[in-house]
Amino acid sequence: MATFSKNGKRIGRPPKAQTQQPTGDAGAKTRNILNRYDAAGRGRRLAGWNPPSSGPNVALAGLQTIRDRSRDSVRNDWAGESVVQKWVSNLIGVGIRPRFKRIKDKARKQRINDLFDDFTKQCDADGVLDFYGQQGLVTRAWLDGGEAFARRRRRFPDEGFAVPMQVQLLEADMLALLDADQYPGLPTGHVIRSGIELNKRGRRIAYWFYKQHPGDQQAANVGPDNLVRVPASDVAHIYEPKRPGQLRGVPTMAPVLVRQRNIADYEDATLERQKLANLFVGFIKRTAPQLDQSDPAIAELTGAVVDYMMGEPNPLLPLKPGLIQTLDENEEVQFANPPEAGTTYSDYMRTSHLGTAAGTGLPYELMSGDIREISDRTLRVIINDFRRYAEQRQWQIVIPMFCQKVLDWFVEGAVLAGEISPAEAEDVRRAEWAPHGWEYIHPVQDPQGKKLEVEAGFRSRSSVIGARGDDPDEVDDERAADMQREKELGLWVDPLGGQGGGSTEEGDQDGIDNDEYIAPPNVAARTR
Repeated sequence: MATFSKNGKRIGRPPKAQTQQPTGDAGAKTRNILNRYDAAGRGRRLAGWNPPSSGPNVALAGLQTIRDRSRDSVRNDWAGESVVQKWVSNLIGVGIRPRFKRIKDKARKQRINDLFDDFTKQCDADGVLDFYGQQGLVTRAWLDGGEAFARRRRRFPDEGFAVPMQVQLLEADMLALLDADQYPGLPTGHVIRSGIELNKRGRRIAYWFYKQHPGDQQAANVGPDNLVRVPASDVAHIYEPKRPGQLRGVPTMAPVLVRQRNIADYEDATLERQKLANLFVGFIKRTAPQLDQSDPAIAELTGAVVDYMMGEPNPLLPLKPGLIQTLDENEEVQFANPPEAGTTYSDYMRTSHLGTAAGTGLPYELMSGDIREISDRTLRVIINDFRRYAEQRQWQIVIPMFCQKVLDWFVEGAVLAGEISPAEAEDVRRAEWAPHGWEYIHPVQDPQGKKLEVEAGFRSRSSVIGARGDDPDEVDDERAADMQREKELGLWVDPLGGQGGGSTEEGDQDGIDNDEYIAPPNVAARTR
């Protein structure tokens, strides 16, 4: 700050505080200890850690090898199969279903539901599964192969389909790992990266698929004769990108494949060691006699006369349970001392598979079925955390990348076939997806908690029903039908103990004046 005299003239600045700057070696040392992350250091501890600065797609080098090893682990290792199996069952269950809530007219809604049900039965181009079975298969292919593809196959109207369209599922191997700036059939300005055709703006325009699975061909050549260009509008690409700009997917087992192989080798070695430990072998040890080595008729090991017509006699006796053999002079018996099976085997396997489960996003207890030394409260916390991750994968991968894509194809095909009018197409396309609901962890406390939330107004009754994977409209229709049937059969009992609010002939016959009905406090609070 400057200083001024009485007449306002500036007379100068106060001297600046002088900071002594280190020089020479001291200055270099000072600069070297500036604040920074330890992970950025290149000292003795981290001298051998030099990862490359690979981009999201260069890092996928060797993707086919990763896929092959992942599938081998799933085929031959119980842990790999369990990981994929548990993920598919939790993500899909019996199926993720659409609800056409925007269609209010019941007759129209029922017609759309019937049309979609007919389509689900004919959806698979291979003629094996229905739409919900395809959801499970495409999820399994995504998990063990890193990605999967669904291709729209258009059909002629006279082929007998409810909607002239089917869905063909393709493994990750079907998309060629092809990079090209120029290629036969490639439009000018477009490029192919990892089998995906991109325009100048980086938008996906087409996919270059093999005509047949490369694993089923003797020679999978990447050439124009073996590839077919499929527009991106006819392809659904299901994968989980780990980095922005990543074009292809990596198997979910990739982070733990190396440790899985080591665990499997350790398990095999322990099994062989246990087999050896079960062997109980005795060896006869004798003092070799001093023989004339020039006499070929005397065996050096046994000292017996060799009968060349019968062969050399076997010096070892076959072992039998409880056998005690009298030995000759200068002979003794020594027993084998095989290695023990190991006392830390179970602890090692459990600790190792804890890492396997964590690396694949599964709770160890769910992957292995081992729930020892864990309370139900702890298990509830673990399961709830896992379900949050499962819902993330449902709503960010399975539903938008596959389910909604197939529904869009269904709407387009139904409009072209005249089954859905253009006016109601948008309402059908904007269906609400309902995953298979989670089972209650506690069959009493969980429903009671939901009931309290509804009564307190924290959530709607429809949301509780929807969370179970059911359609609230269908549930209400079923309840009304059940109540009507019970009344007709004389089986109906008022759940409020004769204080029900509905005006029925049965209620009037029982002497209940519905006009004078006074609701309990909790019911009255909800109706005000």
